[in-house]
Amino acid sequence: MRKVVVFNNVTLDGVMQAPGRPDEDVRGGFQHGGWAFSRMDAVMGEVAAEGMAQQPDLLFGRRTYEDFFSFWPKQTDNPFTAVLNDAVKHVASMTLAEPLPWSNSILLEGDAGDAVAGLKEQPGKDLLIMGSGELIKSLMQRNLIDKFVLQIHPLILGSGRRLFPDGDAFALRLIDTRISTTGVIIATYEPATQ
Repeated sequence: MRKVVVFNNVTLDGVMQAPGRPDEDVRGGFQHGGWAFSRMDAVMGEVAAEGMAQQPDLLFGRRTYEDFFSFWPKQTDNPFTAVLNDAVKHVASMTLAEPLPWSNSILLEGDAGDAVAGLKEQPGKDLLIMGSGELIKSLMQRNLIDKFVLQIHPLILGSGRRLFPDGDAFALRLIDTRISTTGVIIATYEPATQ
């Protein structure tokens, strides 16, 4: 059975919005975009490379898919570009239509939770989610997330879209930790019920 793995940057107060660039996601007037960039180091790069070496399929919500497509195919000097371009990309969206513009992209049909539950039952590679907060929230409500790899930055932003919104309670079990040279804790969790 395939697993769904979340790999995201978050702040100590749980914000996941726009870690990479100032213009990445300005919804709600968010002005702190790019907050993760200055803390990237070789340890974090190694963890990302280890995950991508598994060559997982990718699972995106529409907003993250469009953002990644606008950025990654143009990064010709980055080793992750080829991996992302070559990966199968499953996209949850109620507004996009096929054919999708990025190579190897497949639009999920119907309800995203039902589609992901079906993907998990099929043979194949694990499904990696980066960004895609709304998709993560909907999959968590259906107990479809198998692992969280969180790069927790020593930063409190006080505003922004959070990975774990108010209203839902989930118990997690820590299975691994690493610490970057910049103070980022890379914590791997599984749902406590597994």
